[in-house]
Amino acid sequence: MHVPDGFINAPTSAVTGVVAAGAIAVSLRGARRELDERTAPLAGLVAAFIFAVQMLNFPVAAGTSGHLLGGALAAILVGPYTGVLCVSVVLLMQGILFADGGLTALGVNITDMAIVTTVVAYALFRGLVKVLPRTRRSVTVASFVAALVSVPAAALAFTFLYWIGGTTDVAIGKVATAMIGVHVLIGIGEAVITALTVGAVIAVRPDLVYGARGLQQRLKLRVNGELVDAPGATGPEPAPAPGAARSHRKVWITGLVASLVLAGFVSFYASANPDGLEKVAADKGIDEKAEEHANADSPLADYGVESITDARISGGLAGVIGVGVTVVAGSAVFWSVRRRRSDDTSPSNTETTV
Repeated sequence: MHVPDGFINAPTSAVTGVVAAGAIAVSLRGARRELDERTAPLAGLVAAFIFAVQMLNFPVAAGTSGHLLGGALAAILVGPYTGVLCVSVVLLMQGILFADGGLTALGVNITDMAIVTTVVAYALFRGLVKVLPRTRRSVTVASFVAALVSVPAAALAFTFLYWIGGTTDVAIGKVATAMIGVHVLIGIGEAVITALTVGAVIAVRPDLVYGARGLQQRLKLRVNGELVDAPGATGPEPAPAPGAARSHRKVWITGLVASLVLAGFVSFYASANPDGLEKVAADKGIDEKAEEHANADSPLADYGVESITDARISGGLAGVIGVGVTVVAGSAVFWSVRRRRSDDTSPSNTETTV
């Protein structure tokens, strides 16, 4: 759903740019409450993983494909503020290095793909975990539903922006019907990927899943045949074991290797069909005034390495470079805004993050 230059007029693009900048500023402050020295590197990995999985377009209908947006996944794994930053970093890398998503449309893409998906998904996720049983499976189920809804929500947001500032004269009702219809199907793929990923992480290290925090139940003791709360004890999620730091590194390395394999090898087998927005744009005439990307001559444009003729090697190497650049850029951002240990113990810091 990367919007290219020329789909949305300059005034609307400028306004969404201001909205995106404001949301990023707020998210930088909010991320400081979500991240610490243990989780900041994982946030960079989440951004790299989203970049990698976005290269894997999957077929959803005749002649149409879809790919992960990632807002729900990032928000549930590392928090909503950090999630906005994760997807924004990915979009920035894609726009600058790979000519994917217009530079003048960067505000539109961040607003649509980073802000809307993250806010909608996390709000729905938190509502669901409050009413579902307090189990790991409930977190996975809530992740599925939140991710599913976030994609058509993003399609609806694009339709609204196109209604305000679209550059072609197309009936907005037809645009809405086509966009929401195909993105409901794409949302199913998004939901499966999100639920599988969250489920895998929560099975190994539930303490690293932001969306699972605060779901601990107090341990029960049976006294005179009745169950009572055990004083000062919580469960079912145990505190990190003495080897947690080593396990944390193992999770990070495993995630990075998976991202490199997905982007460097599996991406070659991704669907070549246009994604949902590209298909709707071509069918409805939205792309009549589309402009060539300002970085169309980038050596990594269209996810290939210039001068390498072998498509498999070119695309794979571009994917590996993208994962590397994204994990470095994301980690640098998140490490710089993390909550430091001295902040946790200072007398002035009395806030507790749940």
